[in-house]
Amino acid sequence: MQNDNVRQYLHLHVIVFIWGFTAVLGALITIDAIPLVWYRMLLASIFIALFIAWRKIGLRFKTLTLLGFALSGLIIAVHWITFFGAIKVSNVSVTLAVMSTGAFFTSLLEPLFFKRKVIGYEVFFGILVVAGLYLIFDLETDYTEGILLALAASFLGALFSVINGRYAQQYKAAAITFYELLAGVACITLYLLIEGRFTTAFFQLSGTDWGYLLLLASACTAYAFIASVHVMRWLSPYTVMLTINLEPVYGILLALLILGSDEYMSPQFYYGAGLILITVIANGILKVWKRKRQRKAAT
Repeated sequence: MQNDNVRQYLHLHVIVFIWGFTAVLGALITIDAIPLVWYRMLLASIFIALFIAWRKIGLRFKTLTLLGFALSGLIIAVHWITFFGAIKVSNVSVTLAVMSTGAFFTSLLEPLFFKRKVIGYEVFFGILVVAGLYLIFDLETDYTEGILLALAASFLGALFSVINGRYAQQYKAAAITFYELLAGVACITLYLLIEGRFTTAFFQLSGTDWGYLLLLASACTAYAFIASVHVMRWLSPYTVMLTINLEPVYGILLALLILGSDEYMSPQFYYGAGLILITVIANGILKVWKRKRQRKAAT
């Protein structure tokens, strides 16, 4: 069992690295955030449908369960829209640095969903996260809209992680993912129809954009999404969210390598981002230490 946990933890790191590259793809794709997410979810749902047909995975669930999947699909759709929206109005570095607050949001949401007490040191670490955000906000005023969108994306990502952590214990990852993506596509489609956005121009994409979208939908969504839900069978939502907070490290490094000077930020930005990341890592280390002490006390 311990070896399975280690294997799944390493697998999660591969997934997070892929997600770091997702942010770079968001910057490279030229279309706006909403159509980008629509194409991503539509193409990914097709890939997952083929996988489900190949593996003969059952798709029959109770109506209440399907409604829960639909709600999760809406949450992840809005999460991606705010995430890519933040990249479009700021850059990858700012967006991913602010996304590091996800573990803090998870620490606030888990007590509500899993009925545990709020832990004092998590509140303290939360204050440090706010201090890191202040350092970023204080100097990077040109990116205020991007920072706010990234904060919204971070909260929604944490909410989605906690909700999916419960589903992952009961159902197949591919089935959960398929229904969530399908629900997300349906919600965005309804919005686009109401807004009259389905024009000829909407479907006219460059060859480069199609290539990036296919990569985004297959490796960075269909595979990574199923795999991330799958590892939740072995790992807690907090562990998942904690590891996901390495996404900024991978993503910012990839952005600097691929996108170049557009991603260079002021020293104060890196101080703030560093404070957030160190806080998140310290929180995780403290949790592991406390669990070890509790196990020793129990024996």
